[in-house]
Amino acid sequence: MTDTATSYETHQSERRPWGQWKVVEASADYTLKHIEVDPGARLSLQYHHHRSEHWVVVAGRGEVTIGGDQIRVERGSHIYVPRETKHRIANDGTIPLVFVEVQFGDHLAEEDIVRLEDDYARED
Repeated sequence: MTDTATSYETHQSERRPWGQWKVVEASADYTLKHIEVDPGARLSLQYHHHRSEHWVVVAGRGEVTIGGDQIRVERGSHIYVPRETKHRIANDGTIPLVFVEVQFGDHLAEEDIVRLEDDYARED
């Protein structure tokens, strides 16, 4: 853990309708998350004003929508999501789709999510 990480940030986790995420490490410059997407679930189609993301798939398989492209992913796949780019990840497999996400930007809070489509009718 870096000196700038806080214990609250590094133990933060949240269950979502599609799966769960946990902050592994966080600082003012980046956030590292462990994310699991349940079989048959997908995240909202979204973008971020203030951050880019790098994803590395460590288990499972699925499909990523990034911009207008659809990309198949599986263990070892990596995806770069530029700031302001619409994206989503879906698990079409039978086991959890697990990936690590590194966020970079000048505002890394969850409030930077702009949802365009959401299977779970969330407004936040």
